[in-house]
Amino acid sequence: MVENYSNAQYSVDMNTRIRDLEEKTKILRERILLVSKNLVDEREKTFNELQETKKALLEIKEKNIRMEEFLQRLAEQNSELARKEELMILKRQFDMIEPHLK
Repeated sequence: MVENYSNAQYSVDMNTRIRDLEEKTKILRERILLVSKNLVDEREKTFNELQETKKALLEIKEKNIRMEEFLQRLAEQNSELARKEELMILKRQFDMIEPHLK
């Protein structure tokens, strides 16, 4: 009789352990799924942010190229213009000649 009780108790203990392990396995599986979903969501978010950053960088590069071209044209035009000192020299020369023209 004691042996039957011992076997029955052992069987109950084993069933309890199995249920506990199954519950732990279920909880771990749910956690893994949640972590996986979060990982996928975070990856998508990071990918989208990276794409936006790439677009912004391309826009900045294009603007930079346009600004460089504008500055180059401005520098070319500026080199063709007379400087203030050159104009002052011409004005003094004209002022010296002007009395003789009257």
